[in-house]
Amino acid sequence: MQIADLGDVRLHYRIDGNPDGAPVVFANSLGTDLRLWDPILPLLPSNLKYIRFDKRGHGLSSLTEAPHSMGTLVRDTERLLDHLNVRNCVFVGLSIGGMIAQGLAVKRLDQIRAVVLSNTAAKIGTPEMWKSRIDAVNSGGIEALADSIMERWFSKGFRASAELELWRNMLVRQPDAGYAGCSAAIAGTDFYTPTSGLRLPALGIAGSEDGSTPPDLVRETVDLIPGSKFHLIRKAGHLPCVEQPKEYAGILTDFLSEIGHGG
Repeated sequence: MQIADLGDVRLHYRIDGNPDGAPVVFANSLGTDLRLWDPILPLLPSNLKYIRFDKRGHGLSSLTEAPHSMGTLVRDTERLLDHLNVRNCVFVGLSIGGMIAQGLAVKRLDQIRAVVLSNTAAKIGTPEMWKSRIDAVNSGGIEALADSIMERWFSKGFRASAELELWRNMLVRQPDAGYAGCSAAIAGTDFYTPTSGLRLPALGIAGSEDGSTPPDLVRETVDLIPGSKFHLIRKAGHLPCVEQPKEYAGILTDFLSEIGHGG
């Protein structure tokens, strides 16, 4: 575990795999920390360098005053990658992490050579929907939304398993202000126009039972990028890397191989 002091925020990050390998960067979803990727990391090629981090207000990163803008979250990530001297990475972003991926690819193509847009979109929900969630968190904490979030995150089968408690606990133990602050960033984001200008290898991943970013929404966004690919994971909700880690890791490994990343 390491901390990058970026001035106005300190970001917790972790590096696994081969420290000299080609970089793959992961950005996780709203209400999760970098442990989101634990299920798939052991299943990925050992010759690559895997970088994970907690965005501001999440995990072990510092909590700053809400609300946040998407520009701030993109800039945080840009500065972290500069801090780590990362260039030409494959950036894997899930949900809000996929929005960060889109924003960063538009801004810093020197940092990103390919994107994996997982369970995300150019625009997610409406400002009114996010305002109601932010108000609920501010009044009753994340706990007030936790059960409805689990329904969007996971398939019915997974919600019946004992493992659900692990992920529910991860959610409710994130800072309320961090969740609300990053919700505001999503509320204010519409990347349809900038994302449609991207020209780089892109893979979209969706879960068939995703209640947050349904497959058609993910596909619509990925289709903005010419030559992109799309993969649907069945029996999975918003976090298919948790529910179907072998399939998720296989899809990602195939994509890395196809674009010649690290080999």
